[in-house]
Amino acid sequence: MATRRSLDTPTTTSPPANPGTPLASGKIAAGSAAARVTPEVRRTMIAERAYLRAEKRGFTPGRETEDWLAAEVEIDSLLKASRGGPSQ
Repeated sequence: MATRRSLDTPTTTSPPANPGTPLASGKIAAGSAAARVTPEVRRTMIAERAYLRAEKRGFTPGRETEDWLAAEVEIDSLLKASRGGPSQ
């Protein structure tokens, strides 16, 4: 049996939940503006990158701060490059 769609059902698609999320390649998703990356999104991006760094080294304890600081540099460079600024 076929169903009918209600007229009040939105027909537009919503934007991605995280437009400034880096892709596996390390690039920022196309069409995203780094200016729209909120501090919360930036922090999440850094946390994810720091986790990946820790995972890569086998979660050996004692280098968490180093992972976080390196992730901050990487993410900030990606965000700066996506705005068209010179990367470091």
